[in-house]
Amino acid sequence: QVQLVESGGGLVQAGGSLRLSCAASGRTFSRVAVGWFRQAPGKERELVSAITGSGGTTHYADSLKGRFTISRDNVKNTVYLQMNSLEPEDTAVYYCAADIGTGWNHWGQGTQVTVSS
Repeated sequence: QVQLVESGGGLVQAGGSLRLSCAASGRTFSRVAVGWFRQAPGKERELVSAITGSGGTTHYADSLKGRFTISRDNVKNTVYLQMNSLEPEDTAVYYCAADIGTGWNHWGQGTQVTVSS
């Protein structure tokens, strides 16, 4: 099992930045792929970014246009999502999820990100 706790969300003006953190416990973290997802009101949950256990491979949604960066610190058992040049369309609840080999089956509680125009 993997337990995940997100933090770092908040209210920011358009053009600003936030860094989300996903702290994990319960399993050898360096073997766990982690993804960041978001869900805006009335929309489906979408994958924003993902990173392999070693951190050697990352994935980003095409719509991000290079504004977000995912990284991880396996000593601190934490995955980060640095979000720059935020837009009102980035407003959503952001979730991190872990894949231990059976899909995205472990989820955090989510953190709200609100970008004002």
